[in-house]
Amino acid sequence: MLNLALEAWNAGADMRERRNRYKRYTYGRQWDDLVVKDDGTIDTEKAYAIESGKHPLTNNMLRQLVKCVIGNFRTMVADDDPASSCPVPPEVATRNALTELDCRMLEEFLISGCAIQRVVAEKRMAGAGVWVDNVSPDHFFVNRFTDPRGLDIELIGMLHSMSLREVLMRFAPNSPAKAFEISRIYDDIASSATAAHGIDAESDFFNAPRGRCRVIEVWTLESRNIVKCHDPESASFFVLPASQHPRLNHANDVPDRQTPLNILQRTTMRWHCRFLAPNGEVLDEYDSPYFHGMHPFAVKFFPLTDGEVHSFVEDVLPQQRHINRIITLIDHIMGVSAKGALVFPEDGLAAGMTWEELSRVWARPQAIIPFSGKGGREPKQFFANGENAGAYQLLNLQMQLFDQISGVNAALQGRVANPNTSAALYDAQVRNSATAILDLIESFNAFRMQRNRIIVTC
Repeated sequence: MLNLALEAWNAGADMRERRNRYKRYTYGRQWDDLVVKDDGTIDTEKAYAIESGKHPLTNNMLRQLVKCVIGNFRTMVADDDPASSCPVPPEVATRNALTELDCRMLEEFLISGCAIQRVVAEKRMAGAGVWVDNVSPDHFFVNRFTDPRGLDIELIGMLHSMSLREVLMRFAPNSPAKAFEISRIYDDIASSATAAHGIDAESDFFNAPRGRCRVIEVWTLESRNIVKCHDPESASFFVLPASQHPRLNHANDVPDRQTPLNILQRTTMRWHCRFLAPNGEVLDEYDSPYFHGMHPFAVKFFPLTDGEVHSFVEDVLPQQRHINRIITLIDHIMGVSAKGALVFPEDGLAAGMTWEELSRVWARPQAIIPFSGKGGREPKQFFANGENAGAYQLLNLQMQLFDQISGVNAALQGRVANPNTSAALYDAQVRNSATAILDLIESFNAFRMQRNRIIVTC
């Protein structure tokens, strides 16, 4: 079972890598991609730009774009929530701050194309009842599935990072012997991880952050042999494991029983949960205890064409890269054009002065440059006009493409309209932009309704 979970985790490595890249771009770290330099070495784009004499600049359009969509979502929830067709009990919504959770989940959905929440009924410090938690794709794994509803999921789970006290509280609350065994397991795991990776080993599938214990929650869809039984005397119907079949037959053999039990053997499917330690030890296991009989995860991947995940941010990321590079180029051109290039005769260098010192002196405003005057040639400075390089037109083109590709135009972002724009035209622009992202928002609302159904049947 641990190997199956690991295979599902490894299968999502590419998605997690792309998600982390999109997250870096969304929050402003847009020069961290690796590039191959002219000498064949690999470095970050920021280091390469600095080495090339440029000062990398960031004009973060992605963050504003994401905030605009989330703001429109908050307005939609406040006005007429589409998920109200499957309402959540008010105490559950209040306890979990569902509106805030959903906005943060939508932010993740825009960045990575993944929306994952875990719905469980348990007792916590803040109270007992149904709890909803956002799950990071970095801690989640699932078998490859292609059904947008997730009906072909057969293995799903997540990685937990718990303190040892929480592990003992959850899996050995009344058994000192089991608590001792769990403590021994994690002591051995911690020792082997330190020996293999060092004390500051990074968190991954097997290793939790320092001072925490890795617990792997795995849900699998499994077949079960069951016995359906109808008792005419008591007018009752119940389902028992197949192991109880002999006992039911024995009950029919009782002499004073007038009407025999109706017994029918069947094979059915059940969702089964296992909590595993990194060494494969089963800390706890049980069939789904919930009324809905499913796993506790609400999952939506977008758009899931042939099982592929492509996020909203992914579409406009190339334009964001080009905007940063054009702005950096314009800044570089203006800097070079303002200072120009200095042609200095070799025999005119003052005694005791190096070319490096000359370069530093020339770069300072109002500097005095010593000149020997030998050879009859004087230093000469050349200026280049970079205004006609077309960079400004290219920047304007990329800004227009950014709005067109994202579908979120200036009207939806609340920018001040042109004074000559009529109110009817402005409203039409808002509606058209809202239509462009309607598929994304409705897909997220479908996820919320799936989550709500789990809540009310938990």
